[in-house]
Amino acid sequence: MSSKTLVEICFHGRGGQGAVTAANLLVAAALEDGNRGVQAFPFFGAERRGAPVRAFARISGEEIHLRSEIYYPDIVIVLDESIMGLVDVLRGLKKEGIVLINSTKKPVDFDFSKKFKVATVDATSIAIKHGILVGGIPVVNTPILGAVPRVLDRVSLSSIQRVIKNKWLGDLADKNVKATQDAYELTEVNF
Repeated sequence: MSSKTLVEICFHGRGGQGAVTAANLLVAAALEDGNRGVQAFPFFGAERRGAPVRAFARISGEEIHLRSEIYYPDIVIVLDESIMGLVDVLRGLKKEGIVLINSTKKPVDFDFSKKFKVATVDATSIAIKHGILVGGIPVVNTPILGAVPRVLDRVSLSSIQRVIKNKWLGDLADKNVKATQDAYELTEVNF
């Protein structure tokens, strides 16, 4: 993918899993990696903890002038596999689109893996392993971000880790950085 090409990403998760934070961290890392145009924004309705939510990110080598919701994403990132039964996460996904799913399944276990590029990582187990919990519930946003460089060459793991270290301090930053490393190493792709 050309460094000037616009990449549009849609995050699907549940309230409290960190989809909005993930989008913000991703574009901050993309900016560090030399992408001149970045945007991150949430889609808010009457969400509450546990309800399906969406967040969006755009990355480009040039300034971005679009200000709309993303209707035809290049990449879909699913923070909670269970929402796939409630929400059509594939809606609008481009022909050569990529789906990154927090799942214990392998990419080929999804029927749509014949049509789209699929990657999976068990971000929930990684969050639990590193104690990334809020109220005892795993927060999977940073583990899933560790998988992104496996499916998108416009952002590096090292930049994601630097952005995390700038956002949080001490032990919290260390846990999240280690989680991104584990996710990067454990991500399975079918392309």
